[in-house]
Amino acid sequence: MAKKDNEKKDKTISGPVRGDFVAPPEIADGDERSDALPAQEEFWRPPTRFGSVPVEKEPLGWDRRKGFRKLFPQVMLPFQVVERVQFGHSSLAPNRLFWGDNLHVMRQLPSESIDLIYIDPPFFSGRNYNVIFGDQNELRSFSDIWEGGMPGYLIWLNARLYEMKRLLKKTGSIYVHCDHHASHYIKVEMDKIFGYGSLRNEIIWCYRQGGRSNVEFPKKHDVLLWYSKGSNWKFNADAIRVPYEGTGGFQTSGKGVTNKATGTTYLPNPLGKVPEDWWDIPALPPMSSERIGYPTQKPQALMERIIKVASEQGSVVADFFTGGGTTVAVAQRLGRRWIACDQSRVAVAITADRLTRQVEEKTGKMFPVPDFTIEHWGVYEARRLADAPPEQFRAFVLRSFGAVFEEREEGIHGYKGAIPVLVGEPDQKKAVTAADVQTFANAMRKTLRYKQDNLRDGIILAWAFRPDAVEAAERLRRLEQTDLNFIRLDMIRIDSARFREHVTALSTDNADYENFLTFVQPPRVEVGYKRIAPRTYKFDVSETAVLNTGAKIINVQWDFDYDKRFSSTQGYSFVRGSKKEPELQAQYEFPAVGKIRIACKVQDDIGGEGLWTAEIEVR
Repeated sequence: MAKKDNEKKDKTISGPVRGDFVAPPEIADGDERSDALPAQEEFWRPPTRFGSVPVEKEPLGWDRRKGFRKLFPQVMLPFQVVERVQFGHSSLAPNRLFWGDNLHVMRQLPSESIDLIYIDPPFFSGRNYNVIFGDQNELRSFSDIWEGGMPGYLIWLNARLYEMKRLLKKTGSIYVHCDHHASHYIKVEMDKIFGYGSLRNEIIWCYRQGGRSNVEFPKKHDVLLWYSKGSNWKFNADAIRVPYEGTGGFQTSGKGVTNKATGTTYLPNPLGKVPEDWWDIPALPPMSSERIGYPTQKPQALMERIIKVASEQGSVVADFFTGGGTTVAVAQRLGRRWIACDQSRVAVAITADRLTRQVEEKTGKMFPVPDFTIEHWGVYEARRLADAPPEQFRAFVLRSFGAVFEEREEGIHGYKGAIPVLVGEPDQKKAVTAADVQTFANAMRKTLRYKQDNLRDGIILAWAFRPDAVEAAERLRRLEQTDLNFIRLDMIRIDSARFREHVTALSTDNADYENFLTFVQPPRVEVGYKRIAPRTYKFDVSETAVLNTGAKIINVQWDFDYDKRFSSTQGYSFVRGSKKEPELQAQYEFPAVGKIRIACKVQDDIGGEGLWTAEIEVR
């Protein structure tokens, strides 16, 4: 039963992506919400013969008035576009790769804009198994997931599944990858969110690799729960057919099978059969060429089957636990649009690198590939923000502060409620001066609110304030005792705790937002190198200076043939030592002598990333 998607417009991929931030769309409530829980009273009706038996009809963590926003309050912050990786087709809207908490990223994407979602979230099998990259954001989040046991895990996941349902088009599907630890619990919760009867298949992915046991049957499968958004869904049967071999009746001889009761003969499809709901697809062996270095990587063959059967060329595929980027790498190769997100900065770096390398290796063999943007939510690159044009910088700062970018009066950049706001210069070295304070005060006095409503408070947001600016603000305030011409100015540093008070105030016992709305600095990458054999060099980044307080190097990537776009040399994207620590040294044999430009990227565990490039003479 192949269902067709008649959607006319790709709402997720399009939108503002140029500049240093993307303002999130406003999501309006309609009469029919795409995120409403299904009405299924009959299914959950308790039997009358048992009297009053309590039945939990709603997903764990759901509040009837506030939904999941009671436990996880809404945080609306801008997306910072830190890079646009270009492939020469800039007329196409770019795909999007996000670094940030996927719950809050999803909340700022438009409803019914995605055709297919595949997720491989952390399994409920122990934090050591799930912590792959070691970023502090990753460690912090995984600590939260298991607080309280299985219910805590399900509440954490339910809030995200609820947003995924909203994002799916009416013809959309979601595949949730899990294992025996939690699959049955997740199914119960998804029945409540998507509706009993929306489960299309429970798929068993079988594999033979892995450990053995003499005390129990070895566990050699994972579970894929496939749910559809509505009663119509895509199922491109011909795209995933396999040979009939071993089915005991449907052979490719063409003779078919005859139903003796009706006399009807069923001929085999020349393309093969639709696979059953158990998939015998090998897991990746340790030395597979697909491997990029981390243990839970899934095979491309698995993702290829899901993407082919549930989407078409041009469809939007999303993975909000992207890890090493297998889902979107396959989606890109198959001509799909994509969205990816991960809370690990290293995961985002590896995914970006993998996607770039795939295009460069397939040049001339792929369809025109759209650019993709790398966008940050909640943790921002201070240096890149400081390099933004003044108008973009002001808009970003005001949006982050919960203010409105509105230059109604000259000298005023926006408003926080009724309070006028001035934003300082992007350059972190240019502190606010006494002249800036006086100019802002004069602009405030010209406003109608100052004249009519006696509103005399103002806010200045800046990286820094000179002492004469602080003194000028104090003089204005002292006039309150003797002169009605006084002005009260609040001077707030952009990188201070006060700047993000409106975010941290949303924290509850269940949501810690202390680390949202922070700024990071890139490591100052220093690379030493020496020739150790003909065309063979040893490189060392141990002298790199990490500038974020309390941070350490978490990953190093090498590109030994750098040409404007960074794409790591095979095997040099995610390299770990015997104790799983990042390797700070690399050895490489160049294929030829001559001048070669090389590059090195370094990420720290707070989220800073630095790039070093140089041209060396290979001898």
